[in-house]
Amino acid sequence: MGTDTKPLRSLNSDIPSYVTFVNRTSRLATAWWLDFSGHPVSYGDIQPNGELKMNTYQTHPWVFRATENGAALTANQQEVFYPPLTEYQEYISVNIRAPVYSLRECCLMVVRSLVKSQQDLNTLDIPQTLKQDLLEPSTLWEELNLLNFNTP
Repeated sequence: MGTDTKPLRSLNSDIPSYVTFVNRTSRLATAWWLDFSGHPVSYGDIQPNGELKMNTYQTHPWVFRATENGAALTANQQEVFYPPLTEYQEYISVNIRAPVYSLRECCLMVVRSLVKSQQDLNTLDIPQTLKQDLLEPSTLWEELNLLNFNTP
């Protein structure tokens, strides 16, 4: 890892940051704090247009997912959000939004929502590699490992 790269885990709790996560999507969003081992810890769901006030720290990363299907959401346009320095315990707004998904990601999300069983999946006339992707949707833990691996 480079010297300016932050690992995907909380490091320490010495510089506080005060944030209000604002869900700007039309669906429930789950807030996940990455603990000191890099494990995701749920801080619950944020209603559409709802808020979650959080006293956190600068080296504590956060990720957000759509509650319904686990689709990645961004916080201030970042996949992994690190709280900034705030002054005088003033809360800053952090906007949770849906990113621009690739066509492949959109299609996988739609097909996953329509296909209820492996038998239904086997009736589809699609490439075997797509069937495998549909059978094994990624988990938050797998995505975090990929993000950590792909960090410069």
